[in-house]
Amino acid sequence: MKILFALLVFWFIIGCSPKSEKLPFLGNPTIIKNDTIYPKIADFSFINQDSLTITNSTFKDKIYVAEFMFLSCPTICPKMHVELSKVNSYFINNPNVLFLSHTIDPERDSVERLNEYSENNKINSKKWFFVTGVKDSIYNIATKSYYATAYKDEKEPGGFVHSGGFLLVDKNKHIRGVYDGTNPKETNRLIRDIKILLKE
Repeated sequence: MKILFALLVFWFIIGCSPKSEKLPFLGNPTIIKNDTIYPKIADFSFINQDSLTITNSTFKDKIYVAEFMFLSCPTICPKMHVELSKVNSYFINNPNVLFLSHTIDPERDSVERLNEYSENNKINSKKWFFVTGVKDSIYNIATKSYYATAYKDEKEPGGFVHSGGFLLVDKNKHIRGVYDGTNPKETNRLIRDIKILLKE
């Protein structure tokens, strides 16, 4: 009887224990022999604010948050910087969380300008990378890998259209979350989801 009671208590505890949360995989999967294959971020190579080459290998075994911005942006970029800075500060001592900001205005946002911006904002360039590169390469990876918007439009403030989202990428190059980069509530959700992802 005692053994039966112990087993019932054990199964009750198991049944009532909260299941570990798991973030979804974003993008249209491919089914190959009953295996679900989710899209991955394509290979890339850009130059950061320290004139160093940043590639997929930079983020090996790391979680990172990506965004698309430009330094002369007069609308959402300043708000996005404030919100992403909060996330950076929260994980400042965690080497497994990195940040990647792509400029969509490589003609004006030179390495020198990105470096000046980084230094003025006291950004650790070993943790938060501001990158530039060939315009077509940046735009292609924005639209095809990150499902983000990025293109030139002289009619728009600042001359560009781009997504105002943050994208959470896991250690295997899968996108696991998208967040409104101008909304503090979304910033809190991003922090929460990074903590969940770190447990995987």
